[in-house]
Amino acid sequence: MAIITTTHLSFPPLLSPYPHHQQQHYLKPIPTVSFRSSIRVRAQAGVDMLGDFGARDPFPAEVASGFADKVLGNVDTEHKILIPNISALSLSQQQCTPLSPFQSPMSTTDAQKLLKKVLGWRLLEEEGGLKLQCLWKLRDFKCGVELINRIYKVVEATGHYPNIHLEAPNQVRAEIWTAAIGGLSMNDFIVAAKIDDIKTSDLVPRKRVWA
Repeated sequence: MAIITTTHLSFPPLLSPYPHHQQQHYLKPIPTVSFRSSIRVRAQAGVDMLGDFGARDPFPAEVASGFADKVLGNVDTEHKILIPNISALSLSQQQCTPLSPFQSPMSTTDAQKLLKKVLGWRLLEEEGGLKLQCLWKLRDFKCGVELINRIYKVVEATGHYPNIHLEAPNQVRAEIWTAAIGGLSMNDFIVAAKIDDIKTSDLVPRKRVWA
């Protein structure tokens, strides 16, 4: 769908600095200046409209509101900022929600799609259902303890806790699933994305620099 708006700006005649009786010789009207601008709006259903950083396609609600017809040319134009819905936010920005024990676990197909949005995690298929697992190789045992503390601080507010194992000498293993429904839910991927945001660069083994 394309919407094109046109704006015309008109300037009044320029007044002469000479006395009134001389204005008939020096007053010359300036022709009307017209600027033409156009806005092209594109909306595609089922497409991630945020895209990369920078310009984005309008949300469906914005297109339906006919905002492009109003943004130019009117002094009394009402401007509204529409808040993106939850689906437009990154996983780490979303919050965990209560689940019903009667809710079905996430399918393998849906889990594989969401797996692309979290880094370093993999799917585990076990008898109890699907799980998310992530491994960290750290500098030493002390760094492993520090990582567990950082994970706890991040997930405490969510109320959805992963199983964390500190494996000697320097490995941490985390597994997430929703036991109440016997598999994975959106909450598991939200927690995994929040854990991804934790700084770990000061905990991993230092790279050797060869002369």
